[in-house]
Amino acid sequence: MNPSAPAFYHPAPRTQQYCSQCGHVLAHEIPPDDNRIRDLCTHCGAVHYQNPRNVVGVIPILGDQVLLCRRAIEPRHGKWTLPAGFMELGETTEQGAARENQEESGSRIRIQSLYTVIDVPSVNQVHLFYLAEALDAHLAPGPETLEAAFFDLDRIPWHELAFRTVSTTLEHYLQDHGTDSFPTRHYAIDLRFPD
Repeated sequence: MNPSAPAFYHPAPRTQQYCSQCGHVLAHEIPPDDNRIRDLCTHCGAVHYQNPRNVVGVIPILGDQVLLCRRAIEPRHGKWTLPAGFMELGETTEQGAARENQEESGSRIRIQSLYTVIDVPSVNQVHLFYLAEALDAHLAPGPETLEAAFFDLDRIPWHELAFRTVSTTLEHYLQDHGTDSFPTRHYAIDLRFPD
């Protein structure tokens, strides 16, 4: 008997109950020579480390416009964001950012430089955004995007942006746009507390 397909798919929780190596119940202890509680298997010895996930994306610029995508998925369905998503195994951060741009906007870009590195420890993530030159105005959004559009810098839909890492990255871009100097910025955001 085959179970029916789920109505939707979502990321699995970070916590585990069973060892992926041998199937035994995991203990939550500090392993010898370590300094924090880990999921570990007292049967086979496997330690199941949990590490932060990287979100990679781009700030596609065409003249004095920035490209944004309106999300067709949760979280923040219907809100605007920069093209970005989780980095996959086997790719660099730059490759992941370019892939996410292609999947979400279908725009042709040339990545220029790393722009923001944002630690988000409250959700165990690091967000990295690259500056990118949009090579033309052609857009072909994929299934995760309701629509994609270029916005004049004075018409960014600030109250409709999906994530604080996106809004702070765009705020920095507007500050730097007037100076033509785009240094890499590294900072942290704690999503448990509003700014």
